[in-house]
Amino acid sequence: VQLVESGGGLVQPGGSLRLSCAASGFTFSSYAMSWYRQPPGKGRELVARITSAGGTTYYVDSVKGRFTISRDNAKNTVYLQTNSLKPEDTAVYYCNALLYQINYWGKGTLVTVSS
Repeated sequence: VQLVESGGGLVQPGGSLRLSCAASGFTFSSYAMSWYRQPPGKGRELVARITSAGGTTYYVDSVKGRFTISRDNAKNTVYLQTNSLKPEDTAVYYCNALLYQINYWGKGTLVTVSS
């Protein structure tokens, strides 16, 4: 299993970024996918989750209405569109797949929201 995140960077408050996670090594279309984040000096938290076919999504309250998770099963890729970014969204964002009760993680992509 390999998960590779991209799309992070430095953005001003109110800006947007689109994060991508390219997956390989498993049947991507059969599994729910998630995005987590870990702010500096804090623990990792679940940000958003999407079911295998993309029909159901979940968001942590702090990002509802600002972030959108989606997936393209033909491209084995999950996305996180982040809008109206705030300084408190600064974190390393990780892609996650839970396969047979084992969590797989990418190396993460850093999002820094600062003026």
